[in-house]
Amino acid sequence: MYLAENPVLQRELLVNLRMGRAFVLLFAYVVLLGAVVYMAWPQEKKIDMTKPEAAKTLVNLFFLGQYLIASLMAPSFAAGAITGEKERKSYEMLLASPLRPGAIVLGKLLASLSHVAILIFSSLPIVMLCLPLGGVSFYEVLAIYMALIISVGTFGMISLACSSYFRRTSASLVVSYLAILPLALFAVYFWQLFEGAGAAFRLFVAVTFFPAGCAAVCLILFAATSRRLLHPPDVGSEGKEVVDEVQELKQAVGLVIHRDQFPDRLFAPAKRTSLLDDGVNPIYDKEMRSELFSQGTLMLRVVIQVSMFLAIPLMAACLYLFPNLAPWYISYVVLFNMLVGPVFSAGSVTSERERETLDLLLVTIISPWQIMWGKLISGLRVSSVLTSFLLWPLLLACVMVSYYWTNLPTIGGYLVIVVLTCFTTAELALFCSVIFRKTSVSMMTSYLVVIALFTAPVAIARFAEVFYEKSAFTPLIRQLSFTSPFSAAFALPLDLKMQEATPIVGNWPLWFSFVGFYLALDIGLVAAMIWLFRARWRVSH
Repeated sequence: MYLAENPVLQRELLVNLRMGRAFVLLFAYVVLLGAVVYMAWPQEKKIDMTKPEAAKTLVNLFFLGQYLIASLMAPSFAAGAITGEKERKSYEMLLASPLRPGAIVLGKLLASLSHVAILIFSSLPIVMLCLPLGGVSFYEVLAIYMALIISVGTFGMISLACSSYFRRTSASLVVSYLAILPLALFAVYFWQLFEGAGAAFRLFVAVTFFPAGCAAVCLILFAATSRRLLHPPDVGSEGKEVVDEVQELKQAVGLVIHRDQFPDRLFAPAKRTSLLDDGVNPIYDKEMRSELFSQGTLMLRVVIQVSMFLAIPLMAACLYLFPNLAPWYISYVVLFNMLVGPVFSAGSVTSERERETLDLLLVTIISPWQIMWGKLISGLRVSSVLTSFLLWPLLLACVMVSYYWTNLPTIGGYLVIVVLTCFTTAELALFCSVIFRKTSVSMMTSYLVVIALFTAPVAIARFAEVFYEKSAFTPLIRQLSFTSPFSAAFALPLDLKMQEATPIVGNWPLWFSFVGFYLALDIGLVAAMIWLFRARWRVSH
Protein backbone atom coordinates (compact mmCIF):
# COMPACT_ATOMS: atom_id res chain seq x y z
CA MET A 1 0.00 0.00 0.00
CA TYR A 2 2.97 2.30 0.44
CA LEU A 3 4.12 2.20 -3.19
CA ALA A 4 2.53 -0.38 -5.48
CA GLU A 5 -1.08 0.19 -4.42
CA ASN A 6 -0.92 3.65 -2.93
CA PRO A 7 -4.08 5.47 -4.14
CA VAL A 8 -2.76 8.86 -3.01
CA LEU A 9 0.38 8.45 -5.11
CA GLN A 10 -1.54 7.13 -8.13
CA ARG A 11 -4.13 9.90 -8.02
CA GLU A 12 -1.58 12.69 -7.60
CA LEU A 13 0.59 11.37 -10.43
CA LEU A 14 -2.32 11.01 -12.84
CA VAL A 15 -3.72 14.44 -12.08
CA ASN A 16 -0.50 16.44 -11.85
CA LEU A 17 1.58 14.94 -14.66
CA ARG A 18 -1.28 15.19 -17.17
CA MET A 19 -1.75 18.91 -16.64
CA GLY A 20 -0.65 21.22 -19.42
CA ARG A 21 1.60 23.25 -17.13
CA ALA A 22 3.76 20.15 -16.51
CA PHE A 23 4.72 20.02 -20.20
CA VAL A 24 5.16 23.79 -20.40
CA LEU A 25 7.41 23.75 -17.34
CA LEU A 26 9.50 20.90 -18.74
CA PHE A 27 9.90 22.67 -22.07
CA ALA A 28 10.84 25.99 -20.45
CA TYR A 29 13.32 24.31 -18.08
CA VAL A 30 15.17 22.42 -20.81
CA VAL A 31 15.20 25.46 -23.11
CA LEU A 32 16.60 27.66 -20.34
CA LEU A 33 19.40 25.24 -19.45
CA GLY A 34 20.18 24.65 -23.13
CA ALA A 35 20.33 28.41 -23.78
CA VAL A 36 22.73 28.89 -20.85
CA VAL A 37 25.08 26.19 -22.15
CA TYR A 38 24.85 27.50 -25.72
CA MET A 39 25.63 31.08 -24.69
CA ALA A 40 28.55 30.02 -22.46
CA TRP A 41 30.03 27.47 -24.87
CA PRO A 42 33.74 28.15 -25.54
CA GLN A 43 34.21 30.17 -28.73
CA GLU A 44 37.71 28.89 -29.50
CA LYS A 45 38.10 26.63 -32.50
CA LYS A 46 40.61 24.50 -30.60
CA ILE A 47 40.22 23.81 -26.89
CA ASP A 48 43.34 23.28 -24.78
CA MET A 49 42.45 20.23 -22.66
CA THR A 50 45.38 20.96 -20.30
CA LYS A 51 43.71 24.23 -19.26
CA PRO A 52 40.02 23.46 -18.89
CA GLU A 53 39.20 26.49 -16.70
CA ALA A 54 36.54 27.81 -19.05
CA ALA A 55 34.89 24.40 -19.39
CA LYS A 56 34.99 23.86 -15.61
CA THR A 57 33.38 27.26 -15.07
CA LEU A 58 30.62 26.35 -17.51
CA VAL A 59 29.90 23.00 -15.84
CA ASN A 60 29.96 24.49 -12.33
CA LEU A 61 27.61 27.26 -13.41
CA PHE A 62 25.27 24.72 -14.96
CA PHE A 63 25.10 22.56 -11.85
CA LEU A 64 24.87 25.40 -9.33
CA GLY A 65 22.14 27.07 -11.35
CA GLN A 66 20.23 23.82 -11.61
CA TYR A 67 20.67 23.21 -7.87
CA LEU A 68 19.25 26.61 -6.94
CA ILE A 69 16.35 26.31 -9.39
CA ALA A 70 15.45 22.83 -8.14
CA SER A 71 15.71 24.03 -4.52
CA LEU A 72 13.29 26.85 -5.25
CA MET A 73 10.88 24.59 -7.13
CA ALA A 74 10.67 21.78 -4.56
CA PRO A 75 8.66 23.80 -1.99
CA SER A 76 6.30 25.10 -4.66
CA PHE A 77 5.15 21.52 -5.29
CA ALA A 78 5.37 20.01 -1.80
CA ALA A 79 4.30 22.91 0.44
CA GLY A 80 0.68 22.60 -0.73
CA ALA A 81 0.40 18.81 -0.60
CA ILE A 82 -1.54 18.68 2.68
CA THR A 83 -2.76 22.28 2.87
CA GLY A 84 -4.35 21.70 -0.53
CA GLU A 85 -6.52 18.99 1.03
CA LYS A 86 -7.59 21.45 3.72
CA GLU A 87 -8.35 24.16 1.18
CA ARG A 88 -10.33 21.72 -0.99
CA LYS A 89 -12.24 20.58 2.15
CA SER A 90 -11.17 16.96 1.68
CA TYR A 91 -8.81 16.73 4.65
CA GLU A 92 -11.29 14.96 6.94
CA MET A 93 -12.14 12.35 4.28
CA LEU A 94 -8.42 11.64 3.78
CA LEU A 95 -7.91 11.13 7.52
CA ALA A 96 -10.98 8.88 7.72
CA SER A 97 -9.76 6.60 4.91
CA PRO A 98 -8.19 3.17 5.73
CA LEU A 99 -4.81 4.42 4.48
CA ARG A 100 -1.97 4.44 6.97
CA PRO A 101 -0.57 7.91 7.77
CA GLY A 102 2.84 6.82 6.51
CA ALA A 103 1.35 5.80 3.16
CA ILE A 104 -0.38 9.17 2.83
CA VAL A 105 2.81 11.09 3.63
CA LEU A 106 4.96 8.95 1.32
CA GLY A 107 2.44 9.21 -1.51
CA LYS A 108 2.22 12.99 -1.18
CA LEU A 109 6.01 13.32 -1.03
CA LEU A 110 6.78 11.17 -4.08
CA ALA A 111 3.98 12.69 -6.14
CA SER A 112 4.96 16.28 -5.32
CA LEU A 113 8.61 15.64 -6.20
CA SER A 114 7.88 13.77 -9.43
CA HIS A 115 7.85 17.06 -11.39
CA VAL A 116 11.26 18.09 -10.08
CA ALA A 117 12.70 14.61 -10.65
CA ILE A 118 11.60 14.66 -14.29
CA LEU A 119 13.16 18.08 -14.74
CA ILE A 120 16.46 16.94 -13.21
CA PHE A 121 16.73 13.82 -15.37
CA SER A 122 15.76 15.77 -18.49
CA SER A 123 18.96 17.81 -18.10
CA LEU A 124 21.21 14.73 -18.44
CA PRO A 125 21.67 15.04 -22.24
CA ILE A 126 22.82 18.64 -21.83
CA VAL A 127 25.33 17.58 -19.17
CA MET A 128 26.69 14.86 -21.42
CA LEU A 129 27.46 17.55 -24.02
CA CYS A 130 29.62 19.38 -21.48
CA LEU A 131 31.70 16.41 -20.35
CA PRO A 132 33.95 16.26 -23.46
CA LEU A 133 35.13 19.79 -22.68
CA GLY A 134 37.11 18.44 -19.73
CA GLY A 135 37.57 19.85 -16.25
CA VAL A 136 34.94 17.61 -14.62
CA SER A 137 35.09 13.83 -14.34
CA PHE A 138 32.21 11.44 -14.82
CA TYR A 139 32.33 10.49 -11.12
CA GLU A 140 31.93 14.13 -10.11
CA VAL A 141 28.83 14.34 -12.29
CA LEU A 142 27.38 11.25 -10.60
CA ALA A 143 28.14 12.70 -7.15
CA ILE A 144 26.58 16.04 -8.07
CA TYR A 145 23.41 14.43 -9.37
CA MET A 146 23.16 12.22 -6.32
CA ALA A 147 23.57 15.24 -4.05
CA LEU A 148 21.03 17.15 -6.13
CA ILE A 149 18.40 14.39 -5.89
CA ILE A 150 19.01 13.91 -2.16
CA SER A 151 18.77 17.66 -1.54
CA VAL A 152 15.51 17.97 -3.45
CA GLY A 153 14.08 15.01 -1.51
CA THR A 154 15.10 16.61 1.79
CA PHE A 155 13.67 19.99 0.81
CA GLY A 156 10.46 18.30 -0.27
CA MET A 157 10.19 16.54 3.09
CA ILE A 158 10.74 19.83 4.93
CA SER A 159 8.02 21.47 2.85
CA LEU A 160 5.63 18.58 3.40
CA ALA A 161 6.20 18.78 7.16
CA CYS A 162 5.43 22.51 7.05
CA SER A 163 2.30 21.75 5.04
CA SER A 164 1.00 19.56 7.87
CA TYR A 165 1.24 22.39 10.41
CA PHE A 166 -0.61 25.08 8.47
CA ARG A 167 -4.02 25.45 6.90
CA ARG A 168 -3.03 27.76 4.05
CA THR A 169 -0.54 27.01 1.31
CA SER A 170 0.81 30.56 1.47
CA ALA A 171 1.86 30.17 5.11
CA SER A 172 3.37 26.75 4.47
CA LEU A 173 5.25 28.05 1.43
CA VAL A 174 6.91 31.02 3.14
CA VAL A 175 8.00 28.95 6.15
CA SER A 176 9.38 26.29 3.80
CA TYR A 177 11.42 28.85 1.90
CA LEU A 178 12.77 30.38 5.10
CA ALA A 179 13.95 26.95 6.22
CA ILE A 180 15.29 25.78 2.85
CA LEU A 181 17.05 28.83 1.41
CA PRO A 182 19.76 29.01 4.13
CA LEU A 183 20.47 25.31 3.67
CA ALA A 184 20.68 25.64 -0.12
CA LEU A 185 22.94 28.69 0.06
CA PHE A 186 25.21 26.96 2.60
CA ALA A 187 25.51 23.94 0.30
CA VAL A 188 26.45 26.18 -2.64
CA TYR A 189 28.99 28.03 -0.46
CA PHE A 190 30.52 24.74 0.70
CA TRP A 191 30.81 23.47 -2.88
CA GLN A 192 32.48 26.68 -4.03
CA LEU A 193 34.77 26.85 -0.98
CA PHE A 194 36.47 23.56 -1.78
CA GLU A 195 36.98 24.33 -5.45
CA GLY A 196 40.23 23.09 -7.02
CA ALA A 197 42.49 21.45 -4.44
CA GLY A 198 39.58 20.53 -2.18
CA ALA A 199 37.56 18.82 -4.94
CA ALA A 200 38.38 15.34 -3.60
CA PHE A 201 37.21 16.31 -0.09
CA ARG A 202 33.88 17.75 -1.24
CA LEU A 203 33.33 14.66 -3.42
CA PHE A 204 33.90 12.46 -0.37
CA VAL A 205 31.48 14.52 1.73
CA ALA A 206 28.87 14.45 -1.07
CA VAL A 207 28.74 10.64 -1.13
CA THR A 208 29.14 9.91 2.62
CA PHE A 209 28.19 12.45 5.28
CA PHE A 210 25.73 14.42 3.16
CA PRO A 211 23.40 11.51 2.29
CA ALA A 212 23.51 10.25 5.89
CA GLY A 213 22.56 13.65 7.31
CA CYS A 214 19.75 14.13 4.80
CA ALA A 215 18.41 10.64 5.47
CA ALA A 216 18.31 11.34 9.23
CA VAL A 217 16.44 14.63 8.70
CA CYS A 218 13.94 12.99 6.33
CA LEU A 219 13.25 10.09 8.71
CA ILE A 220 12.66 12.42 11.65
CA LEU A 221 10.32 14.67 9.68
CA PHE A 222 8.55 11.68 8.12
CA ALA A 223 7.83 10.19 11.54
CA ALA A 224 6.67 13.55 12.94
CA THR A 225 4.37 14.23 9.97
CA SER A 226 2.90 10.72 10.06
CA ARG A 227 2.28 11.07 13.80
CA ARG A 228 0.52 14.38 13.23
CA LEU A 229 -1.81 12.75 10.68
CA LEU A 230 -2.44 9.83 13.03
CA HIS A 231 -3.32 12.16 15.90
CA PRO A 232 -4.50 15.36 14.19
CA PRO A 233 -5.33 18.52 16.13
CA ASP A 234 -8.92 19.53 16.78
CA VAL A 235 -10.66 19.60 13.41
CA GLY A 236 -14.00 21.32 12.98
CA SER A 237 -16.37 21.42 10.04
CA GLU A 238 -14.94 21.14 6.54
CA GLY A 239 -11.53 20.12 7.87
CA LYS A 240 -10.71 23.48 9.43
CA GLU A 241 -8.43 23.32 12.42
CA VAL A 242 -9.84 24.87 15.56
CA VAL A 243 -7.26 27.34 16.91
CA ASP A 244 -7.57 28.52 20.50
CA GLU A 245 -5.31 31.57 20.67
CA VAL A 246 -4.97 31.43 24.46
CA GLN A 247 -4.00 27.75 24.39
CA GLU A 248 -1.66 28.38 21.46
CA LEU A 249 0.22 31.05 23.41
CA LYS A 250 0.60 28.71 26.39
CA GLN A 251 2.14 26.02 24.16
CA ALA A 252 4.26 28.43 22.10
CA VAL A 253 7.97 27.67 21.94
CA GLY A 254 10.25 30.71 22.04
CA LEU A 255 8.58 33.90 20.88
CA VAL A 256 5.11 34.73 22.20
CA ILE A 257 2.96 37.36 20.44
CA HIS A 258 0.83 39.62 22.64
CA ARG A 259 -1.59 41.65 20.54
CA ASP A 260 -2.00 44.37 23.17
CA GLN A 261 1.71 45.08 23.63
CA PHE A 262 4.30 46.98 21.60
CA PRO A 263 5.70 46.14 19.06
CA ASP A 264 3.39 43.14 18.51
CA ARG A 265 0.35 45.34 18.05
CA LEU A 266 2.01 46.96 15.03
CA PHE A 267 1.38 43.84 12.95
CA ALA A 268 -1.14 41.95 15.12
CA PRO A 269 -3.69 44.38 16.60
CA ALA A 270 -5.94 43.21 19.41
CA LYS A 271 -9.35 41.78 18.66
CA ARG A 272 -12.10 44.37 18.44
CA THR A 273 -14.52 44.43 21.38
CA SER A 274 -16.53 47.47 20.30
CA LEU A 275 -18.29 48.79 17.22
CA LEU A 276 -16.40 50.48 14.39
CA ASP A 277 -15.96 54.22 14.66
CA ASP A 278 -17.34 56.48 11.95
CA GLY A 279 -15.03 56.83 8.96
CA VAL A 280 -13.07 53.62 9.64
CA ASN A 281 -12.47 51.43 6.61
CA PRO A 282 -14.24 48.12 7.43
CA ILE A 283 -12.18 46.21 4.85
CA TYR A 284 -8.91 47.26 6.46
CA ASP A 285 -10.17 46.55 9.96
CA LYS A 286 -11.48 43.12 8.98
CA GLU A 287 -8.27 42.15 7.21
CA MET A 288 -6.03 43.23 10.10
CA ARG A 289 -8.07 41.83 13.00
CA SER A 290 -9.68 38.72 11.55
CA GLU A 291 -8.46 37.61 8.15
CA LEU A 292 -4.67 37.57 8.60
CA PHE A 293 -4.68 35.98 12.04
CA SER A 294 -7.82 33.85 12.00
CA GLN A 295 -5.73 30.65 12.05
CA GLY A 296 -3.39 31.56 14.89
CA THR A 297 0.08 33.09 15.04
CA LEU A 298 2.26 30.02 14.36
CA MET A 299 3.39 31.23 10.95
CA LEU A 300 4.27 34.69 12.26
CA ARG A 301 6.20 33.30 15.20
CA VAL A 302 8.20 30.94 13.01
CA VAL A 303 8.97 33.66 10.44
CA ILE A 304 10.15 36.14 13.06
CA GLN A 305 12.28 33.65 14.96
CA VAL A 306 13.94 32.14 11.89
CA SER A 307 14.63 35.53 10.29
CA MET A 308 16.13 36.97 13.48
CA PHE A 309 18.18 33.82 14.06
CA LEU A 310 19.72 34.23 10.60
CA ALA A 311 20.06 38.00 10.95
CA ILE A 312 22.19 37.91 14.11
CA PRO A 313 25.36 36.41 12.54
CA LEU A 314 24.83 38.38 9.32
CA MET A 315 24.41 41.60 11.29
CA ALA A 316 27.57 40.97 13.32
CA ALA A 317 29.66 40.12 10.25
CA CYS A 318 28.31 42.58 7.66
CA LEU A 319 27.63 45.65 9.82
CA TYR A 320 30.16 45.54 12.66
CA LEU A 321 33.11 43.22 11.96
CA PHE A 322 33.33 43.99 8.24
CA PRO A 323 31.32 47.21 7.60
CA ASN A 324 32.26 47.17 3.92
CA LEU A 325 29.87 44.20 3.53
CA ALA A 326 26.80 46.30 4.41
CA PRO A 327 25.23 45.77 0.93
CA TRP A 328 25.12 42.05 1.65
CA TYR A 329 23.02 42.65 4.78
CA ILE A 330 20.65 44.84 2.76
CA SER A 331 20.41 42.01 0.25
CA TYR A 332 19.35 39.70 3.08
CA VAL A 333 16.63 42.16 4.12
CA VAL A 334 15.41 42.38 0.51
CA LEU A 335 15.44 38.58 0.18
CA PHE A 336 13.37 38.29 3.36
CA ASN A 337 10.78 40.71 2.01
CA MET A 338 10.69 38.81 -1.29
CA LEU A 339 9.57 35.76 0.68
CA VAL A 340 7.06 37.31 3.09
CA GLY A 341 5.77 40.27 1.05
CA PRO A 342 3.52 38.34 -1.36
CA VAL A 343 2.15 36.04 1.36
CA PHE A 344 -0.08 38.63 3.00
CA SER A 345 -1.48 40.11 -0.22
CA ALA A 346 -1.64 37.33 -2.83
CA GLY A 347 -4.87 35.92 -1.39
CA SER A 348 -6.64 39.17 -0.57
CA VAL A 349 -9.13 39.05 -3.46
CA THR A 350 -8.85 35.40 -4.50
CA SER A 351 -9.88 34.34 -0.99
CA GLU A 352 -13.10 36.32 -1.46
CA ARG A 353 -13.75 34.40 -4.68
CA GLU A 354 -12.98 31.05 -3.06
CA ARG A 355 -15.38 31.82 -0.19
CA GLU A 356 -17.93 33.12 -2.74
CA THR A 357 -18.18 36.46 -0.94
CA LEU A 358 -16.76 38.72 -3.65
CA ASP A 359 -20.17 39.48 -5.18
CA LEU A 360 -21.51 40.42 -1.76
CA LEU A 361 -18.55 42.72 -1.21
CA LEU A 362 -18.95 44.43 -4.56
CA VAL A 363 -22.62 45.29 -4.03
CA THR A 364 -21.95 47.12 -0.76
CA ILE A 365 -21.62 50.90 -0.51
CA ILE A 366 -17.87 50.54 0.00
CA SER A 367 -16.05 52.19 -2.90
CA PRO A 368 -13.47 50.36 -5.06
CA TRP A 369 -10.76 52.64 -3.68
CA GLN A 370 -11.63 51.65 -0.09
CA ILE A 371 -11.64 47.96 -0.96
CA MET A 372 -8.34 48.19 -2.77
CA TRP A 373 -6.39 50.28 -0.26
CA GLY A 374 -7.84 48.39 2.71
CA LYS A 375 -6.54 45.10 1.38
CA LEU A 376 -3.25 46.63 0.20
CA ILE A 377 -2.36 48.49 3.39
CA SER A 378 -3.28 45.56 5.64
CA GLY A 379 -0.88 43.18 3.88
CA LEU A 380 1.73 45.89 3.42
CA ARG A 381 1.59 46.80 7.10
CA VAL A 382 2.38 43.28 8.28
CA SER A 383 5.16 42.60 5.76
CA SER A 384 6.73 46.04 6.30
CA VAL A 385 6.76 45.74 10.08
CA LEU A 386 8.33 42.28 9.88
CA THR A 387 10.94 43.61 7.45
CA SER A 388 11.63 46.67 9.61
CA PHE A 389 12.69 44.39 12.47
CA LEU A 390 15.73 43.53 10.33
CA LEU A 391 16.51 47.22 9.65
CA TRP A 392 16.99 48.23 13.27
CA PRO A 393 20.54 46.76 13.32
CA LEU A 394 21.46 48.99 10.38
CA LEU A 395 20.23 52.14 12.14
CA LEU A 396 21.98 51.04 15.33
CA ALA A 397 25.20 50.49 13.40
CA CYS A 398 25.01 54.06 12.08
CA VAL A 399 25.12 55.27 15.69
CA MET A 400 27.72 52.86 17.06
CA VAL A 401 30.13 52.48 14.12
CA SER A 402 31.88 55.74 13.22
CA TYR A 403 32.77 54.48 9.75
CA TYR A 404 29.16 54.97 8.65
CA TRP A 405 28.99 58.63 9.72
CA THR A 406 30.51 59.81 6.43
CA ASN A 407 28.22 57.50 4.42
CA LEU A 408 24.81 58.65 5.62
CA PRO A 409 23.52 59.32 2.05
CA THR A 410 24.29 55.69 1.25
CA ILE A 411 22.44 54.53 4.37
CA GLY A 412 19.46 56.61 3.26
CA GLY A 413 19.69 54.99 -0.16
CA TYR A 414 19.55 51.56 1.48
CA LEU A 415 16.38 52.54 3.32
CA VAL A 416 14.77 53.77 0.09
CA ILE A 417 15.57 50.44 -1.58
CA VAL A 418 13.92 48.46 1.22
CA VAL A 419 10.83 50.72 1.31
CA LEU A 420 10.30 50.46 -2.45
CA THR A 421 10.81 46.70 -2.28
CA CYS A 422 8.11 46.40 0.40
CA PHE A 423 5.63 48.40 -1.66
CA THR A 424 6.42 46.54 -4.88
CA THR A 425 6.09 42.99 -3.51
CA ALA A 426 2.78 43.83 -1.80
CA GLU A 427 1.31 45.57 -4.86
CA LEU A 428 2.42 42.87 -7.31
CA ALA A 429 0.84 40.20 -5.11
CA LEU A 430 -2.41 42.16 -4.76
CA PHE A 431 -2.51 42.77 -8.53
CA CYS A 432 -2.11 39.02 -9.17
CA SER A 433 -4.88 38.39 -6.64
CA VAL A 434 -7.15 40.71 -8.61
CA ILE A 435 -6.62 39.12 -12.02
CA PHE A 436 -6.51 35.42 -11.02
CA ARG A 437 -9.20 33.23 -9.49
CA LYS A 438 -7.20 30.92 -7.19
CA THR A 439 -4.88 31.87 -4.36
CA SER A 440 -2.33 29.21 -5.32
CA VAL A 441 -2.04 30.59 -8.86
CA SER A 442 -1.86 34.15 -7.59
CA MET A 443 0.85 33.24 -5.09
CA MET A 444 3.07 31.39 -7.55
CA THR A 445 2.66 34.08 -10.22
CA SER A 446 3.63 36.73 -7.67
CA TYR A 447 6.80 34.86 -6.77
CA LEU A 448 7.68 34.29 -10.43
CA VAL A 449 7.30 37.97 -11.27
CA VAL A 450 9.27 39.07 -8.22
CA ILE A 451 12.07 36.61 -8.98
CA ALA A 452 12.15 37.72 -12.62
CA LEU A 453 12.40 41.41 -11.66
CA PHE A 454 14.78 41.08 -8.71
CA THR A 455 17.14 38.19 -9.46
CA ALA A 456 17.10 37.52 -13.22
CA PRO A 457 18.88 40.82 -14.12
CA VAL A 458 21.64 40.06 -11.60
CA ALA A 459 22.09 36.54 -12.97
CA ILE A 460 22.27 37.81 -16.55
CA ALA A 461 24.78 40.51 -15.61
CA ARG A 462 26.94 38.02 -13.73
CA PHE A 463 26.78 35.60 -16.65
CA ALA A 464 27.93 38.35 -19.03
CA GLU A 465 30.81 39.33 -16.74
CA VAL A 466 32.07 35.75 -16.54
CA PHE A 467 31.72 34.62 -20.15
CA TYR A 468 31.61 37.91 -22.10
CA GLU A 469 33.99 40.04 -20.08
CA LYS A 470 35.53 41.69 -23.13
CA SER A 471 32.26 42.31 -24.92
CA ALA A 472 31.17 45.90 -25.49
CA PHE A 473 27.64 45.00 -24.38
CA THR A 474 28.66 43.85 -20.88
CA PRO A 475 28.63 47.36 -19.30
CA LEU A 476 25.22 47.99 -20.88
CA ILE A 477 23.86 44.70 -19.51
CA ARG A 478 25.19 45.61 -16.07
CA GLN A 479 23.47 49.00 -16.27
CA LEU A 480 20.18 47.39 -17.35
CA SER A 481 20.06 45.41 -14.10
CA PHE A 482 18.47 48.45 -12.40
CA THR A 483 15.24 46.50 -11.84
CA SER A 484 17.02 44.48 -9.15
CA PRO A 485 17.23 45.92 -5.61
CA PHE A 486 20.37 43.83 -5.16
CA SER A 487 22.08 45.72 -7.98
CA ALA A 488 20.82 49.01 -6.56
CA ALA A 489 22.27 48.17 -3.12
CA PHE A 490 25.71 47.47 -4.56
CA ALA A 491 25.48 50.56 -6.77
CA LEU A 492 25.60 52.94 -3.78
CA PRO A 493 29.08 54.25 -2.88
CA LEU A 494 30.61 53.06 0.38
CA ASP A 495 34.02 54.36 1.49
CA LEU A 496 34.72 53.48 5.12
CA LYS A 497 38.33 54.77 5.21
CA MET A 498 39.58 51.35 6.27
CA GLN A 499 42.93 50.00 5.12
CA GLU A 500 41.71 46.44 4.70
CA ALA A 501 38.46 47.44 2.97
CA THR A 502 38.16 48.27 -0.71
CA PRO A 503 35.74 51.17 -1.25
CA ILE A 504 32.67 50.51 -3.37
CA VAL A 505 32.49 52.86 -6.33
CA GLY A 506 29.06 54.40 -6.68
CA ASN A 507 26.79 54.07 -9.67
CA TRP A 508 24.13 56.66 -8.92
CA PRO A 509 22.48 56.49 -12.38
CA LEU A 510 21.63 52.83 -11.73
CA TRP A 511 20.19 53.66 -8.29
CA PHE A 512 18.08 56.54 -9.65
CA SER A 513 16.89 54.29 -12.47
CA PHE A 514 15.81 51.75 -9.85
CA VAL A 515 13.89 54.39 -7.86
CA GLY A 516 12.21 55.86 -10.93
CA PHE A 517 11.25 52.48 -12.37
CA TYR A 518 9.56 51.23 -9.21
CA LEU A 519 7.85 54.51 -8.44
CA ALA A 520 6.28 54.37 -11.92
CA LEU A 521 5.50 50.65 -11.56
CA ASP A 522 3.84 51.05 -8.15
CA ILE A 523 1.72 53.98 -9.30
CA GLY A 524 0.74 52.08 -12.45
CA LEU A 525 -0.27 49.00 -10.46
CA VAL A 526 -2.49 51.05 -8.15
CA ALA A 527 -4.16 52.76 -11.11
CA ALA A 528 -4.66 49.43 -12.90
CA MET A 529 -6.26 47.81 -9.86
CA ILE A 530 -8.66 50.72 -9.36
CA TRP A 531 -9.61 50.56 -13.04
CA LEU A 532 -10.19 46.79 -12.81
CA PHE A 533 -12.49 47.23 -9.84
CA ARG A 534 -14.48 49.94 -11.59
CA ALA A 535 -14.55 48.65 -15.15
CA ARG A 536 -14.33 44.89 -14.88
CA TRP A 537 -16.98 44.54 -12.22
CA ARG A 538 -18.70 47.87 -12.94
CA VAL A 539 -18.68 48.98 -9.35
CA SER A 540 -20.24 52.39 -8.74
CA HIS A 541 -18.29 55.29 -7.29
